[in-house]
Amino acid sequence: MRKIKEPENIPLPDYRGDLTYSCIGCGQSYPIEEFFYTCPSCGSLLKVVDRAFDTLKKTSGSRWGEIFDLRRLSKAPALSGIFLFHELVLPLVPPGDVIYLGEGQTPMVRANEGLSRWFGSSFYVKNDGQNPSASFKDRGMASAVSYLNHITRKRDLKGVLGICASTGDTSAAAALYLSYLPRDRVRSVVLLPKGKVTPAQLSQPLASGATVIELPGVFDDCMRVVEELAENYDVFLLNSKNPLRINGQKSYSYEVAQQLGWDTSDLAVVLPIGNAGNITAVMEGFLDLVRLGIIEKLPLVVGVQSHHADPVYRWRENGEYRSVPVSPSVAQAAMIGNPVSFPKVRELVREHYEDRFFVIRVTEQEIMEGMLTANRNGHIVCTQGGESIAGARKALGQGILDPSHTIVVDSTSHQLKFSEFQRMYFEGTFPEEYGVTPEKHLVNAPVAMEGGADAVAAFLKLKGREEGRRRKEEEIVGG
Repeated sequence: MRKIKEPENIPLPDYRGDLTYSCIGCGQSYPIEEFFYTCPSCGSLLKVVDRAFDTLKKTSGSRWGEIFDLRRLSKAPALSGIFLFHELVLPLVPPGDVIYLGEGQTPMVRANEGLSRWFGSSFYVKNDGQNPSASFKDRGMASAVSYLNHITRKRDLKGVLGICASTGDTSAAAALYLSYLPRDRVRSVVLLPKGKVTPAQLSQPLASGATVIELPGVFDDCMRVVEELAENYDVFLLNSKNPLRINGQKSYSYEVAQQLGWDTSDLAVVLPIGNAGNITAVMEGFLDLVRLGIIEKLPLVVGVQSHHADPVYRWRENGEYRSVPVSPSVAQAAMIGNPVSFPKVRELVREHYEDRFFVIRVTEQEIMEGMLTANRNGHIVCTQGGESIAGARKALGQGILDPSHTIVVDSTSHQLKFSEFQRMYFEGTFPEEYGVTPEKHLVNAPVAMEGGADAVAAFLKLKGREEGRRRKEEEIVGG
């Protein structure tokens, strides 16, 4: 293979940090080389802590911004995706063990005039549906599976089982990234709630060769099984309960800040809550940038939940957290009544985001209208993206956001994964429990007709060129 010449003066990562797992409950630390997901002492969630992080502060924030900007010129795969921010993601993974499948550096697209007018302000859509498996989950899988690649090489492990529960996107991303590793070293299993995953999403882990197990119930039921397996068996968990995944998803924040020229002074980020792993990562990511002096202050963070699964909204309203039963949602990743990463959200809000964190509740109707309206105006957002847009629009109406903010809305996945919901909307076939009624101006359908160009021209009311010339001549003469 021909070696690609790297541009000169690209700052390459040589920092390896001093990473450990740290319990958010009792504070106990554990070796990063082990497969831990909860604290063996108290059962609380773990986070990845770099005990050498302060050494990074010896470099100024402005210089770190320059380093990350220069790396965007790199042709090296290890610096082309989320590991462009190597020191902040997983510095223990050497560049040679990084798995890069094209994730990260997703576009931030400004809403056009029509969509901005409907929304009530200008805003951006950060389109993470343009990741390899068509969702934001690739960010976390790139870090977790790169770690797994590194550890299995280092410890000469064979037959490691990578496993996750999913509503669709996690399974697609996990199966894709695990399939890149040698089959004698890792194999892939995903657990899905039977009948709760779109056909497009089901096809992805199957195509990547994963063993797909369908269980009755909803995501929470699958997650309980996976948690029991991770607790009692030697498996590598790939849900957001694994803090190594959270570290990769922090790259979303780094990219947003970079795409705004490192100016986040008036930034507001809006994203769906789901299992709460991504919103945890986004808050942690911006906190990293503040700690290094790359940005001056934390943005506003607005989480959005469907009224069919809203435990975090209720907690923010009354201060008490309880799991809730869920109803069917078009935003399938929102159908989670007890988000696994909520304890991390609560800790981040109490310590850093108390006056900068809001939660908005939206209806299924609003989610569908948010998705379809955005896509009518040049976007490819999913139902979760529609949830974000609907929430941001409502937050604007409530005065939480205002037009002076730079509003960035997260679309977590690709429109095509949720085309079945679009079809049901257009055909008016949504089951009653969704509470979705099609609005005529958003409905679209193909037009079947017979005949050739003349019939099509007549249907479209086109004017022939000769008729157009004649009318133009008559106008000139008449004028």
